[in-house]
Order: sequence, then structure tokens, then C-alpha cells
Amino acid sequence: MELLGDLATGFAAAFTAANLLYCFVGVLLGTLIGVLPGLGPNATIAMLLPFTFTLEPLSALIMLAGIYYGAQYGGSTTAILIKVPGEASSVVTALDGYQMARQGRAGVALATAAIGSFAAGSFATLLVAVLGPLLADVALAFGPADYCSLILLGLVASVVLAQGSLLKAFGMIVLGLLLGLVGSDVDTGVERFTFGIPKLAEGIPVAVAAMGLFGLGEIVHNLRDEHAREPIARRISGLLPSRADLARIVGPVTRGTLIGSALGVLPGGGSILASFAAYSLEKKLATDEDAFGKGAIEGVAAPEAANNAGAQTSFIPMLTLGLPSNSVMALMLGAMIIHGIVPGPSVMVEQPTLFYGLVASMWIGNLMLVVLNLPLVGLWVRLLSIPYHHLFPVIVALCCIGAYSLRNNVFDIYLMAAFGFLGTLLVALRCEPAPLLLGFILGPMLEEYLRRALILSRGDPTVFVTRPISAVLLALAAIGLIAVVLPSVRKLREPA
Repeated sequence: MELLGDLATGFAAAFTAANLLYCFVGVLLGTLIGVLPGLGPNATIAMLLPFTFTLEPLSALIMLAGIYYGAQYGGSTTAILIKVPGEASSVVTALDGYQMARQGRAGVALATAAIGSFAAGSFATLLVAVLGPLLADVALAFGPADYCSLILLGLVASVVLAQGSLLKAFGMIVLGLLLGLVGSDVDTGVERFTFGIPKLAEGIPVAVAAMGLFGLGEIVHNLRDEHAREPIARRISGLLPSRADLARIVGPVTRGTLIGSALGVLPGGGSILASFAAYSLEKKLATDEDAFGKGAIEGVAAPEAANNAGAQTSFIPMLTLGLPSNSVMALMLGAMIIHGIVPGPSVMVEQPTLFYGLVASMWIGNLMLVVLNLPLVGLWVRLLSIPYHHLFPVIVALCCIGAYSLRNNVFDIYLMAAFGFLGTLLVALRCEPAPLLLGFILGPMLEEYLRRALILSRGDPTVFVTRPISAVLLALAAIGLIAVVLPSVRKLREPA
């Protein structure tokens, strides 16, 4: 009963005219920056932080939170329509979503993404309210060695996810890990692999790499065979999933929601790893694995549910422990401190209206996103009627704007072009860039937690097998490696 009373107080606070307005502004901005490749929630929230100084704390957090989870919705739009993920967590969605668009089912793919996102977001919001303290305790039980093992498990999952040669998949992961080392050493500040270029001292932005690999690389591929894009708009028949489609996505959305909810609360997991893990699980559970990557609706439903659930539950450690699980949560933490709020367990006790008002606004925001996005599905689909030789300059311009806006320097545009060349080369060599990107994203985290674990254990590597959580995660990773190298499995992976 106490929980119901707290939720009622939260909804009363969230349903004020001002907070509803800021919630709408947040989710609308989030959708727009998700659609615009490269201009992610990090840059947008950072730019809007000064504006929030004049707002009430709850209003500021509601708007900033709406930008974050709204971007998860919008990121799937360009991933499906033009295979340019608006967010890194939408990379997996592009694999099957874009193929569905090529088959004339762009509207169904977009609606599936919206429905899966709403269902997952609603469930994850309920988890934040009901199981917040419990899930925070679970996250608190993880040490550096456990996080390191979790990331290794994610990298193994990316090998399972990849199609074709096992050697190429491992090669992509190693290349991604090496690219993730570019920049300054976390502990010493010494520059590594920068080749004397000062702009690389801060590392390579994830969005720049993603836009180059999946955006410019796809543009070059389509320009070489432009007629492959032209029939897309002609085959669009409907905008909503059929009953058969809805029946097919119930399971993937449910499993993706559970995976995203679990990984979102853990630093080093989050929506990116959740989307990869959900896609990998659906691929393994499918009766026809070959359908994945060729327009399987499950390949859209599961990762979209996972990344939105992960985005919602990532608020738990930030609100209850004061520990940001990603860079966006770090900015949210800064916003709380600016408004004189001490992040941590005391927030739920001392300011329940703030905590439960933010939770209530998440559900309201998810409902707004569905109402906002589904009517606009037809508008996004109409973009496909534009001939590709007219469309690609716009895509390149959007990518350049997004790349430049990240750090306000032209160098990132050249860096994106370099990754575009790499993406084109990988396509020619029949190598999947998705494991590369996952290795690139998780590489710095892996290094950080590996160092922490060894420092705390005074250089004893057995800490990774003596800690129960770490041992279980490593065992799962080993099982995955054993399964993927079996001759029967390798035969299924090889292209026909």
C-alpha cells in the first residue's frame, strides 16, 4: 500500500501542466536526435544543462530523461529506413529492420520497433518503481572482476551473433578492441596509438565510428548498385503488424525486455550490450537461423525491446546509489547535483516525490512516444520514395552534421570518412562490422575493470574464478565458445 501511495504522489507530480510539457519536449527532442545520425543524447543533454538551471528539479530531470529514452525510439527509424543507426544501440536493429524495408515492410518494422519499445519501457519503468532497491543491491554485489567477466561474455555473444567465418568474427572483435585503445591511458594519461594527432587524445567517438561503418559504408554499397534501393517504396503495403506478426513478436519482446532490464542496471552492460544479447538469443532460439539478417521481424522486436528496457533500468543505480551506469546518467547526475540534490539511497527516503515523479513521467513519456511515433510512421516511410541518388547527399550531410556536432571539430568528419572506407572494405571482404563496433565500445570498459580487479587483488588473476559471479559469467562465456567452435555449428555458420 505504501508503494501505491508513493506512485500516486508521483503521478500527481508528473501530471502537472508544466511537467507534462517538459516531458513532451524531452521525448520529442529525443526522437529527433535519435533520427538524426550522430547527434545523440549526450551532446543534446550537455547543451541543455544550462537551460535547466531555471527549472524545478523534477521538471529538469523529466525533460532530460525524456531526451534519453526518446532517442532510443528515434534511433531505430534511420536504422530501419537507411541502415544508419541513429544510436549505437540501434546497430542490431538495422540488420533485419533494413532488410524488412527492402522487402516493402518498412512500416511494419517501424511499428514493431515502437510497440516493442513501449511494452519494454512500461515494464522496465514498473521495475524501477517496484524492484529499484533490490536491483540496486544486485548491482552493488558486482565487483570489478565481475564486470570484466560480464564484458567478456558480451564479446563472446558478438561472436555467436556474427555470421560466416568464425576467424573473421574473432578478427573483427580484436580490431574493435585495438581501436578502443586509441586515446589517453586512463591511469597515466599517456597517449596511445594517436600517431601524434592531438585530436585522437580523447579517443574515437562511438557515433563517428558507427556512422562511418554503417552509414557511409552502406551508401557506397548502394551507389554501386542503386537499383537495389529503388523498389523499396513500391512494395510497402501496410504500416501495422498483422496478427501473425504480433504473435511472432510477443516472445522476442518479452525476452528482450527481461534481458534489457537485467543488463541496463549494470555498469558496463546497458542498452548496447542488451540489444546484442537479445538478438543473439533470438537467433539461437529460432527454428530458422538463416532468416536472421534477411528481414526477420524477431530481429527488430527483440533488440528494440532490450535497448529501451536497458535505457529505463539504467536509472536505478544513478537514483538509488548515485552511480552512473553510462555517460548520459553521468550528465543526469550532474543535473541533480546542480539542483542541490545528493544522489544516493537518501533520494528515495528524503525526496520520494522527486523519485516517483520521475518514474511516473517515464511511463507517461513512453505513452507519448507511441502516440507521437505511430502516426509519423507514414511520414518516415515516404522518405523511401525519394530516389537514392537524391537521398544519399542528404544522408551524408546529416552524418557530417552529426559528426561535427559531437566535438565541434572538422577532424571527426574526416575520421568518419576513414571508417566509411573501412566499412566498405569489410563489406567487400565479407566481414561483419557489428562485432567490431561492440569490441570498440566495450574495449575501454574491459581494460578499466581488468585493471581495477588486478589492483584490488594485488595482481592475483585467480580473482576472476574465485568470485562466484565472475566464475559463472566466465563459465557461460566458455560454453558459448565451445558451442560456436563445434564442427556442426561452424558448418551452419559458413556461407553457402
